Amino acid sequence: MAKRTRERGFPAEPEPLPVPVVDNHTHLDHIAAVLPSAAPDGEQGPWPPSVADHLARAAAAGVDRVVQVGCDLPSARWTDALLTSLSAGYSPPGTPGSGRKSSTQRGARVLGALAIHPNEATLHAGVLEVGPDGLTPEPEERHAVGLDDAIAEIADLAKGNDRVRAIGETGMDLFRTGPRGEQAQRDAFRAHIALAKELGLALQIHDRDAHAQVIEVLLADGAPERTVFHCYSGDAGMARVCAEQGWYLSFAGPVTFKANDHLREALTVAPRELILVETDAPYLTPHPFRGQPNAPFAAAHTVRGMAAHLGEDLATLCADLGANSERVYGTW
Repeated sequence: MAKRTRERGFPAEPEPLPVPVVDNHTHLDHIAAVLPSAAPDGEQGPWPPSVADHLARAAAAGVDRVVQVGCDLPSARWTDALLTSLSAGYSPPGTPGSGRKSSTQRGARVLGALAIHPNEATLHAGVLEVGPDGLTPEPEERHAVGLDDAIAEIADLAKGNDRVRAIGETGMDLFRTGPRGEQAQRDAFRAHIALAKELGLALQIHDRDAHAQVIEVLLADGAPERTVFHCYSGDAGMARVCAEQGWYLSFAGPVTFKANDHLREALTVAPRELILVETDAPYLTPHPFRGQPNAPFAAAHTVRGMAAHLGEDLATLCADLGANSERVYGTW
């Protein structure tokens, strides 16, 4: 029983990375929702951890900056408020000490990405199709806002906050919808592409069971200069297509899963200057901690797995990942 309880907590603390890296896709506002109500045995500090706690833990592991992703309306608003409060030197909203002055260095660690997720787009469009996942869509109160109005709010938030450096995650997810939903997702994707280009921001793509469709839209509409496939899920052939277009591949915990040889093959063929690392916390925790809650500090485990597969010096890979992140999102 003790072992089962411990596995409900976070992964083991990694040895700090020799050179800091960036978690370029995380959901800080979602982590508490997947945690048990009480801290498991062995967990230290306040429970559940605050945003400040997650940032401090990540920095101690060598993950010194993060991109917080808000991809539904409540999360986008939360992300905007977080970036504003941290930039002003205040503790994050909804955390102990909220409204009090905090370290401005902490604020400098966080940038944002905003969008309407493709699975949110179908609900805002009023499409309630059952997809291959077999799940019945369950719209919530926020989905009463029409899709165009939802994307317009994302645009307003992005224009009003210079800490928002990407539009995302947007794209297509054909695992969770049918033909009508596919069209709604395609329309939303195109609107987000246009927004990213209008604002000169990077684009973060969600691509699930939709490789051909996503690439088709990007080529037809013209991808933004800095385009990132978040949690890259394609094979080596698709990685070569992305490389030809200068698109970035962001690898998350699944690249460490034993069955995912296709992801490691993609990592092998991807140009070093086009690879990134992320957690997608609280999801996709790297091996051997799969099934436990994820958090930005665990990106250090994924980076070590990537270096081991590539036979690469860890410090060199970390430096490359950090430089690539700055090319995508700017310095911070």
